[in-house]
Amino acid sequence: MEYNFKEIEKRWQQYWIDNKIYRVTEDKNKPKYYVLDMFPYPSGAGLHVGHPLGYIASDIYSRYKRLKGFNVLHPMGYDAYGLPAEQYAIQTGQHPAITTAQNINRYREQLDKIGFSFDWSREIQTCDPRYYKWTQWAFIKMFNSYYCYDEQQARPIEELIEAFGSVGTEGMNIACSEELHFSAAEWKSYSEKEQQEILLNYRIAYLSDTTVNWCGALGTVLANDEVINGLSERGGYPVEQRLMRQWSLRVSAYAQRLLNGLDAIDWSESIKETQRNWIGRSEGAEMKFKVKDSDIDFEIFTTRADTIFGVTFMVLAPESEYVFQVTTEDKKAEVEEYVKATKRKTERDRQMDKKVSGVFTGAYAINPLNGKEIPIWVADYVLAGYGTGAIMAVPGHDSRDHAFAKHFNLPIIPLIEGADVSEESFDAKEGIMMNSGFLDGLQVKDAIEKARQYIKENNLGRIKVNYRLRDAIFSRQRYWGEPFPVYYKGDMPYMLPIDKLPLELPEVDKYLPTETGEPPLGRATKWAWDAVNEKVVDNTLIDHKTIFPLELNTMPGFAGSSAYYLQYMDPYNPDELVAKEKVEYWRNVDLYIGGTEHATGHLVYSRFWDKFLYDIGVSCEDEPFKKLINQGMIQGRSNYVYRINGTNKFVSYNLKDQYETQELHVDVNIVSNDILDLEAFKAWRPEYETAEFILEDGKYICGWAVEKMSKSYHNVVNPDDIAEKYGADTLRIYEMFLGPLEQSKPWDTNGIDGVHRFLRKLWNLFYKGDEFVVTDDVPTKDELKALHKYIKKVTGDIEVFSFNTSVSASMICVNELTALKCSKKAILQELVIVLAPFAPFIAEELWHALGNETSVVNAQWPVYNEEYLVEDSFIYGVAFNGKVRFDLEFPADVQQKDVEETVLNHELAQKWLDGKTPKKVIFVPKKMINVVL
Repeated sequence: MEYNFKEIEKRWQQYWIDNKIYRVTEDKNKPKYYVLDMFPYPSGAGLHVGHPLGYIASDIYSRYKRLKGFNVLHPMGYDAYGLPAEQYAIQTGQHPAITTAQNINRYREQLDKIGFSFDWSREIQTCDPRYYKWTQWAFIKMFNSYYCYDEQQARPIEELIEAFGSVGTEGMNIACSEELHFSAAEWKSYSEKEQQEILLNYRIAYLSDTTVNWCGALGTVLANDEVINGLSERGGYPVEQRLMRQWSLRVSAYAQRLLNGLDAIDWSESIKETQRNWIGRSEGAEMKFKVKDSDIDFEIFTTRADTIFGVTFMVLAPESEYVFQVTTEDKKAEVEEYVKATKRKTERDRQMDKKVSGVFTGAYAINPLNGKEIPIWVADYVLAGYGTGAIMAVPGHDSRDHAFAKHFNLPIIPLIEGADVSEESFDAKEGIMMNSGFLDGLQVKDAIEKARQYIKENNLGRIKVNYRLRDAIFSRQRYWGEPFPVYYKGDMPYMLPIDKLPLELPEVDKYLPTETGEPPLGRATKWAWDAVNEKVVDNTLIDHKTIFPLELNTMPGFAGSSAYYLQYMDPYNPDELVAKEKVEYWRNVDLYIGGTEHATGHLVYSRFWDKFLYDIGVSCEDEPFKKLINQGMIQGRSNYVYRINGTNKFVSYNLKDQYETQELHVDVNIVSNDILDLEAFKAWRPEYETAEFILEDGKYICGWAVEKMSKSYHNVVNPDDIAEKYGADTLRIYEMFLGPLEQSKPWDTNGIDGVHRFLRKLWNLFYKGDEFVVTDDVPTKDELKALHKYIKKVTGDIEVFSFNTSVSASMICVNELTALKCSKKAILQELVIVLAPFAPFIAEELWHALGNETSVVNAQWPVYNEEYLVEDSFIYGVAFNGKVRFDLEFPADVQQKDVEETVLNHELAQKWLDGKTPKKVIFVPKKMINVVL
């Protein structure tokens, strides 16, 4: 019987579905293991072969852990909200829910073909109201919470209201946007609106005026990672900085816990370091600088208080509220123009840009330590969100300050003995302080400490820990996203009752902003909240007494992806996000696999979200993902054809230098082993229908290069095509065989034939023609050795996620068993189990052919026996003066005297001895024999 992978894969795919093979429930008799993939956004293009790489790896490990006796949760769902679906809806008028459903169906079809062991009974989609009900619920909980630094956790806002009523802000150590001071009596005297405004200063989900990346063409705010070089990633439209009233999440309150948590999880050091840098903890001093001839003073934060004597100018961020307060009349127009230009840059652009720019405000600050006047500048290398949005510039210490001072010819005072102020980098960790008044002669470390104490003792400022981590902007001016459960009395937000969730997305006539600039939800005609009857009603009924307008913004993409791992534990619970007994069983994710592009955004926000849910007793673990692996990228292997200039004639690769040609990308799907299918090429595009070819040896050879997999390069490989031609098992094994999981590697279809031949060779161990040849005979010693060597190797490799070497070991084992003509059930049955995680379809087929009635998924992972791996004898290379001349086999326990006697008397040795008496024979057991003449 031939290896008919199409028939096999179709049969077992349906068997797994019909028998719910991958459905999992809580089982306290088994240890749990939770494997999770970063769930995909379902695009219309479907999957290309790069997408399944991480899924295949997680599937192998899931199957392996199940075979090892674990109760494995391996779910899948879809990050279904997003800008692409909305933009498509704008272009076509088709509701994004329709295209999203179509894309999801396409993804599901592809994923099933590849044979993943996902428990589809737990599937979630972020656009499903049953799902985003709990995102809305979490948002309400955040709105009704504040963060207490003393207790290091979120607490109910009611506690804070009670404290304000009894002691005001006295003794408060809590997270806030701005430090406020009021007494209990003052709090009680405030109106409801005033109290609500104050509470927004402390809520974990809060409303405030925030600088955002605004894209007018898309009509929405964009996250930093959606902006590239000042343009939107989608569409390439201009993006500018704009101050808008936005919802934010107080992620910064959790900065220290987010840092501490990195020490307790098994992630790569590179990802941890990326997160540490993103969080950016720094210890320093906050000081006030008074503006000359003014009542204004502003605060700066510095980690190097000892460098204050080297300050030669101050810099304000262009967004700082102080800019126009201090700017003199004669400088106003110049400053306004500079601030306007800065709005066209994102924060990331400003951080990456090495070009120096700035403008003088005309004002001066006073150095609080020595009373010197310092010019105040505005420059875009200072960001409003870090520290206070103002810096004291020390060009004798800081490279960016140095570049700025050189550009504008400002003074540079050296502070470290031996420092070369002509250089643009400085070693601030070592050296003796100089030109620093009372700090002269001190080591840097001692100078920092002395300066901090001086500032504190003389009330010039305070010691403070600062973080680079920013609060997350949580509003988007889009239609296709989770609605906020918020209505407004005047301009103050109020939450919907939790028992009235979900607040579902309304219908609109268009998916564009309104003519007056409101977000798309401004087009909804039934989008008002009846606070008495607690339901959504028509907008015409709004009276601002009992019926109020609902929020017009929607939540960003990360809203739905921040706590999705918890929903998989209990996806259809209408009463709570996750039942206590289920979260206490599954706890958190044991293995999380996804791309490095999520190193900051998603992974920081999901960790924050989990810590908040932990604080309120929903999550039972302070970290959501115990182990994280970032799979590498599969790059495309592009192919090229060479058109002779001015013709429609194409010349083969090795002949192209004889002509003047134009190099063109060609669809890799009509190229096999770099040989172009000429008829398929002529049919590919109308312009090539009349193409002519100059061939070599009757073939057209294409050029090639490794590039990003992209439609524009025509190097996107559809996994469906690979599965159709070679089978899903071949695709799975080949993707793992390409190289180490965490490294990027090129897709090269040229190597896939070898993997397919390996599976056919495996098949031929069981079948000769139509005959099933497996016997119940007792295995030989060599067969047992080959098998147990294989079990040991693959077990060790899977545990360290070295799947490429597991595949190599599989090929070696099948080759050895083929050479031994092994057809023993005792050997082949164990072989099938070990191969099952990698090639589940053929493994299921062969498992049943061996007479098993249950799925191979439920088998038991074999344990290797070291006794079978003990060598009885070894083959030694016999060397003369270090050069191996022939081989001899000796028992494993052979003694040196026996080795010497046998070697020296062997007929093959006589030629090399040439009648000479050896000086000595060096014998290293199990390694070498060397005769020294």
